[in-house]
Amino acid sequence: MTATKPEELSLLLIGDVVGKPGRRVLQQHLGHLRLALGVDLVVANGENAAAGIGITPAIADELFKAGVDVITSGNHIWRYAEIHDYLGTHHRLLRPVNYPPGVPGQGYVQLATPGGVRVGVLNLLGRVFMDAVDCPFQSADKLLASVRLGRDVDVIVVDFHAEASSEKVAMAWHLDGRVSAVLGTHTHVPTADQRIFPRGTGFQCDLGMTGSYDSVIGMRVDSVMPKFTTHLPGKLQPADGAGTLCGALVRVHAATGRCRAIQPVRRGPGLAETQPESGH
Repeated sequence: MTATKPEELSLLLIGDVVGKPGRRVLQQHLGHLRLALGVDLVVANGENAAAGIGITPAIADELFKAGVDVITSGNHIWRYAEIHDYLGTHHRLLRPVNYPPGVPGQGYVQLATPGGVRVGVLNLLGRVFMDAVDCPFQSADKLLASVRLGRDVDVIVVDFHAEASSEKVAMAWHLDGRVSAVLGTHTHVPTADQRIFPRGTGFQCDLGMTGSYDSVIGMRVDSVMPKFTTHLPGKLQPADGAGTLCGALVRVHAATGRCRAIQPVRRGPGLAETQPESGH
């Protein structure tokens, strides 16, 4: 007998995992959150998981073992050379799709949940105040011309790793109705602008950081302050305090791919904790 697809899908999107504090708090809370919130799929940005910048194969494996289904990334994905080969064989670790042709890895992956819902995850990199990469808007259009919501896949979520809030909001308007949700990453500060756009795309400008908030966006305060007070270069050191998991729970109607609700999820000492009620 063929199993009936669920009416609703719950996805947990986790903001930039930064260093050991981020990895520790992820391991501490993710299993409980999956059960308590009825989470069907977990996507986490892991590009800062290794000592605050970059990711290694061992740390990627650690995040997968902790319960992350897809790891997205951004401009720091190339920090460690050994990740290049890993990207070529581990397709659940994404690099932004709008890097030029020929770089290792891929920027889109499609999975099926245990309930049979087809979920696509797309990783994009912004260009405002960022690296000179291919246009994220045109790259998204190209991908979505061949992968249609409701035809080829039931749900599509986008991690838009970008600096400028204006670019993130513009991307949400650009993709409204063509993807289920656009979630911003990169700035390490959670925003309070969760909303659903007119055609059913959920949005949050930035998911925030999963790491130590007793820091300057994940780095030790004493290693950052000289840069601001003297403008002299220095070596940044990752913070090593108690971590806070920060992200959002996105509930999507499986038959239409439209977002039903988007709510913040925060667990740990650095921010006011919030946890939505289970929808299952």
